[in-house]
Amino acid sequence: MSIVVTGATGHLGRHVVTQLLEKVPAEQITAVVRDEAKAADFAAKGVKVAVADYNAPETFDGVFAAGDKVLLISGNEFDKGRPAQHQVVIDAAKAAGVALLAYTSAPGSLTASLVDDHRATEKALLASGLPYTLLRNGWYHENYTENLAPVLEHNAVVAAAGEGRVSSASRADYAAAAVAVLTGEGHENQTYELGGDTAWGFAEYAAEIAKQTGKDIAYNSVPGEVLHGILTGAGVPEMFAGILVGVDASIAKGELAVDSGDLSRLAGRPTSPISEAVAIALKG
Repeated sequence: MSIVVTGATGHLGRHVVTQLLEKVPAEQITAVVRDEAKAADFAAKGVKVAVADYNAPETFDGVFAAGDKVLLISGNEFDKGRPAQHQVVIDAAKAAGVALLAYTSAPGSLTASLVDDHRATEKALLASGLPYTLLRNGWYHENYTENLAPVLEHNAVVAAAGEGRVSSASRADYAAAAVAVLTGEGHENQTYELGGDTAWGFAEYAAEIAKQTGKDIAYNSVPGEVLHGILTGAGVPEMFAGILVGVDASIAKGELAVDSGDLSRLAGRPTSPISEAVAIALKG
């Protein structure tokens, strides 16, 4: 029996594999990647590396075996039909007879267009008859803190989220929940609504950056169409800019405030605060 992680060298996947290495022997872990070279550090630690691509179904032949526990990390190619990509993994997992397929989805409360691919994948996973776990990940701290340059350049946090609040958490927090599911028992056919312990608003976020930098940082709440223009002007593709504006609209409606407590419960510890992610980003 292996624990198999797709997208293993991505932002979230790296955290998952790293944390799995603290819990299980390396030879029980398979990292599925598109570029073998990017997994060299994992291979050096004894992790099995399988090269496969969501866009090439035949590459998944033989990747899974009966009894495996699989984490399907959602793809990030928004323009390539993610549900069809995910279906490739679901079909291969079903053919192999895996014991569990966990999927990183999005909060059940979210209505933005971002969730359409996730809901389609959830539907396909449930239809497959495989034992499943839905890890409905909320927003990541790093979605914001990894892009502090324009905030510091313009002394402003700009969003179209009004007074909405976000229950974000670090990628490491979400990885800890996935690892708990992959290494624990009793998670079959469960849905977990995952989010940080403490929700924050954008004015608070701006104040935190100001506190840590000593700069005067404002929160500029703008209409969605203004944010769309800012994003596309900065080189963000039209389609993705629309997705981000949609997410802000959902935040304004309270759809990314998750208060289930599932994330800290699965991780076995409190989630990290946004202040910690700001500090890490500023050090970087």
